[in-house]
Amino acid sequence: MHLEIITPDRKVFEGEVSSAQFPGTDGLFEVLNNHAPLISALKAGEVVVNGGAGRESFRIEGGVVEVLRNNVIVLAEGASV
Repeated sequence: MHLEIITPDRKVFEGEVSSAQFPGTDGLFEVLNNHAPLISALKAGEVVVNGGAGRESFRIEGGVVEVLRNNVIVLAEGASV
């Protein structure tokens, strides 16, 4: 699936991943290929990505995630590697 992590001032990550874990407001959740459509609020925490480059993590300051047709977009208030 294709993942983008975007903040108001830059694109933090873009690429193909096999799974991604997010800090939802009600707890952690994971998204895999062919996941059902979803929109969720995110709290401050770590986004953990598993893909071709191995495991990567990004610290976000909250935001929202949209999952639709193997495209995942994270609009984060702020992020760091």
